[in-house]
Parts: sequence; C-alpha cells; structure tokens
Amino acid sequence: MKYIFVTGGVISSLGKGLTAASLGTLLEHRGLKVTLAKFDPYLNVDPGTMSPFQHGEVYVTDDGAETDLDLGHYERFTHATLGRLNNLTSGRVYANIIEKERRGDYLGKTVQVIPHVTNEIKDRIRKIGRKSDADVLIIEIGGTTGDIEGLPFLEAIREFAQEAGPKNALFIHVTLVPYIRVAGEIKTKPTQQSVAKLREIGIQPQLLICRSEKPLTIDVRQKIASFCNVPLECVIEELDVAHSIYEVPLALQDERVDTIVCRYLHLKTRRADMRDWKRMLRRLIQPRRQCRIAVVGKYINLQDAYKSLYEAIKHAGAANDSAVDIVRVDAENIERDGAAKYLRNVAGVLVPGGFGDRGIEGKILAAKYAREHKVPYFGICLGMQTAVIEFARHVCKLKDANSAEFNSKTAHPVICLIDDQQRVVNKGGTMRLGAKLCQLVPGTHARRLYGAPVISERHRHRYEFNNSYREQLTRAGLKIAGLYTEKNLVEMIELPGHPYFVACQFHPEFKSRPHTAHPLFRGFIEAALRR
Repeated sequence: MKYIFVTGGVISSLGKGLTAASLGTLLEHRGLKVTLAKFDPYLNVDPGTMSPFQHGEVYVTDDGAETDLDLGHYERFTHATLGRLNNLTSGRVYANIIEKERRGDYLGKTVQVIPHVTNEIKDRIRKIGRKSDADVLIIEIGGTTGDIEGLPFLEAIREFAQEAGPKNALFIHVTLVPYIRVAGEIKTKPTQQSVAKLREIGIQPQLLICRSEKPLTIDVRQKIASFCNVPLECVIEELDVAHSIYEVPLALQDERVDTIVCRYLHLKTRRADMRDWKRMLRRLIQPRRQCRIAVVGKYINLQDAYKSLYEAIKHAGAANDSAVDIVRVDAENIERDGAAKYLRNVAGVLVPGGFGDRGIEGKILAAKYAREHKVPYFGICLGMQTAVIEFARHVCKLKDANSAEFNSKTAHPVICLIDDQQRVVNKGGTMRLGAKLCQLVPGTHARRLYGAPVISERHRHRYEFNNSYREQLTRAGLKIAGLYTEKNLVEMIELPGHPYFVACQFHPEFKSRPHTAHPLFRGFIEAALRR
C-alpha cells in the first residue's frame, strides 16, 4: 500500500478534504483502488455530540460511525465505502490509551505522548491498511500546522513515512497564498512560514497545493519553490472553481497532480480518463430546466450543517436535467411569520433532520402548508416526525399531538423514544446508528422509485413513530410506506393522492452520489419540476 498524507497550513477551511477526495478521484480513474481517512486533533471521541454550528454535519457510515463531514466528500468523490476505522480523533486515541493503561497493558511503563500516543495513531493507519485491499491510502490531518493539539499526529505520520520508505509515502501540504488587494500583490510568506513549521518537526512536503483567488505567476511559483524546497512543477495552483466542487479533480489534473503523485510513489498506471466525470459535470452545470426548493431547517445559517443534503439535491437536479435554486428558510422565521410568506413561491419543501425543540413548530407549519397546498414535500428524520405530528394534529384532530422529545407530558406522543433507548444515559455513539434494512410497501412512491422490495439506509436518531397511533393515523389516510420488520419500526410514510409527500426516518443524503442521485431525492425534484 502507498500512503499519502494531506496537511493544511495558514488557516482552516482551505479545502483539504476536497483536495484529498479529488486526488482520490484522479487515482481511481487511473485504475487504482483508493481508500481515505480523516484524523482530527480535537478531544471529542467523535463529532456525534458536537453542535452543527461548531462542526457542521455529522456524517454517518454504514457501520454506524458518527464521523467528520469530509468522509462524505471521500465517499461521494470515490467508490470507497468507509467506516469507523476511517475517522480518528485525539479523544479516541487517548480513550484507547487510558483503557489500556487501566488494564495494565503497558506493564508499569510511564505512558507518554511519544511513543504511546504516536504508536496508537500509527496502529490505526496499519489497521486501515489491513482491512482494505486498496492500492493507495490518503489520510487527511485535520486542523492547521502549528496547532499544539495537532503535533502528535504530525509526529506520528513523520515516523510512519520514515518506516514505510520514500517510495511508499508522500506528503501534500495545502496552504494559502493570499492576494492583498490594497497592495495589489500575491504574498507567499504565509506559505513559507507554514512549510517551515512542518520542516521543524521533520516533514518536507513533496507537493504544495496553493489556494489563491488569483492565478499564480511563474515568479510567484519560483519563489515558493525556492523557499519551500520543492521542484517548480510541485507548486500546484488551486483556484476557486466557477460552478461546482466536482470541477476540482479536473483542475488538479490540469496541474498534473496525479502524474506527479504516481511518479513519486512509483505507481505505473494509465492516464486518468475523465470522460465520465466530465459528462456528469456537464449535467450539473449546464441543465436545461430549473426549480426552486425550500429547505426548512434549524441550522440554516451554516452551509456545512446540511452539506450532504445540499449535495444530494444537486445530484437529483442533474439527474432531472435541472438546476436547483435552494432557498434556505429558518424554521423559526416560519413560526414568527407563517409558512406562506416563505413557501408560496417554491416548487418543493424539504425538512431535514435535527435535535431539540427550537424551530419545531415552524417545521410543523411547513409540513402543513405542503400538505394543504399540494406542494411536493420531502421529510428526513425529524422532517418525518414533524410531518407525523402535523397530520395527527390537523387531520386526526389530536390537538396536543407531539414528540416525547419536545413535550414529555403530551397527551398524544405520536413520536416516542425507541424501546432500546429507554435506559441509555450517555449521549455519544448511543443512538440508532448505521445501515438498517427497510421493507417497502408495494404501490407506494418509495417502492416505485427504489425499484426494489428491500433497501438499506443509514440512520441517526433516538425517537420513532409511535405504533400505538398507527391504526388511527393510517385510518385517517396516512400511508406506511416502509418498515424495519425486525422490530416493527415505521421507516417511511406517504400521503396517497398528494403529488409527492414522502418522509423517511433514515438519512438518504448519505447514500447519494454525483453519478447516481438517490431515488428519493430524484423523485422529489421530478415532482417539483412537474409542479
């Protein structure tokens, strides 16, 4: 196995994850098998207990791991199927070490950052290698070079690369080359300082990916190459792309990144044939139609909070030869002003997941508006639960209907805590997580769209449709469209006679890919276009 380590410098949010994913795309198109991992230096064991405002979305894998959102980029850009091994945090490292120390595994030795922490990190790299049959493992190191908390990870990959040998390991550093508008100049000093920090601990990057809003002149490239001790061809320009993040692999290919990487790692491959990627991209950026979709959410001000959701909407738009204008609506604004003000001019309403009671009444009003006005509606996780509450209140006349999550004393808890969750105390990693089977009901939108009787989707929730109200709600017209038969859990609901009123307890956005839009998203956009 060959190893590529991607680090970042100067500032965060430079796009290390997209760069790593794009490199994975190029290597796959050269005929190589690729897997990826994200190592984060924060002390949370995983992102599961972190606020979306702090960290963006929590991406869930098939095996039930709550991971960093960059794993979503990795799975969308490549054919890799990732799991809990592919995301490591300082919190997980230290938890493992303390558990071993308490058991006496260290045989009385003093437990230290070096070698015990660094060994734990290296062991994770080896475990990923043993589990995967990939040719190349790309590991992104979170944070910014110079951060204290990231030092053990940098030391670990330095040691690992030395042990693997120069033909088997490669360092790529993503850095900022800012344009100072007042001076009218591009400045290379931040990049020089960032690389100097890496070299202080013994890492010499072979490639520099330079993020800049202005093209790099030959003089700028030569200056960076000279001061950072890399060949001129290894100073790579990475500008903001014009239309879509899926343009990044093509931009890196223009800079010959994949060719340089393969040469350094002695990988003999064919040239990357990107024709299928270009066809997909044309569908994304040159559609013939357009529609407007409202996403009614709780974390609407932060782009990364619904990262996979927005991407899935774009994939579905491309599958329908349509651009999608996403209108972000804060659920609390609907509570204040009513739904019509924000939803009267959209072709579809999507209500995504979330936790807590803030904005819930706004989501319920959005579901009510879509039901009454025959606007295509797609509810995901909490979006399904709010649709059930709305139907119970306004169709079944159960005025106090609610979720036990928001009102433990409600007379009609149409959404209740899953039996398995009744005795759960710890919050981290204890929800219903990962891939579960769902049996689809014949004659439903879901069955038609999936084209299969049984599906597998990823979950992340504690509360569920209350089966005590199942007969009453279905008698009033609610259709159960999917079931987890093993425990008789309602996974999907629909409204017959409505153009598209579909809601699911799982998170289909995690399975959508740019080449293959998720069936439920595709059907939703199709219905919106008909409207």
